[in-house]
Amino acid sequence: MLFLAVFCGFLAEYQLEHIIENQREKKYIKSFIEDLKADTVFITQYVNSKIEKRKDHDSLIWYLNSPTPNQYGQRIYLLARQLTRGMNFIPADGTIKQLKNSGGLRLIKNQHVSDSIMAYDQAIDRILLTQSRQENEITEIRPMMGTLMDPNVLDFIYAVHQLKGSDALNAVRLQRLKERAIGIILFLKKEYHLN
Repeated sequence: MLFLAVFCGFLAEYQLEHIIENQREKKYIKSFIEDLKADTVFITQYVNSKIEKRKDHDSLIWYLNSPTPNQYGQRIYLLARQLTRGMNFIPADGTIKQLKNSGGLRLIKNQHVSDSIMAYDQAIDRILLTQSRQENEITEIRPMMGTLMDPNVLDFIYAVHQLKGSDALNAVRLQRLKERAIGIILFLKKEYHLN
């Protein structure tokens, strides 16, 4: 009889632990969905700003390559100053960090869900790497600013092209990240029966 009572207690405790872990898993998923929503909003704003920035890059290159760049001096100066300014993508990655650092990924029983979370995290890492490269490109541009009024400074034009290319690459990667985030949100809501 004692054995049966201990065994039933063990089963009850196991069941309770299982329920608590399921609740934690669902809590993490809801939190991750909120992070994804925040990322998609930020990405939309970021991509729109980068579209405008690329137009500025094109204009600056056109002005610098024009036969009479001096007539555009004021515009060149303004665009060149704005060239080294801008926003960076800062992911809402609190849930991912918490899942990775606390061992919370073990609570995610669905392998597809776990894979989606980790793939999203890797995509963020690639974007942050591109941003780091952009910071290096901006660092290279800054010393050239003093020679800007000489439109034949090909190094500066090349650097602008490089930065423009990085902006375009980052915008594409962020758009893909946004699409991935939206897909993951829909997937998680379906898997976990969330509204």
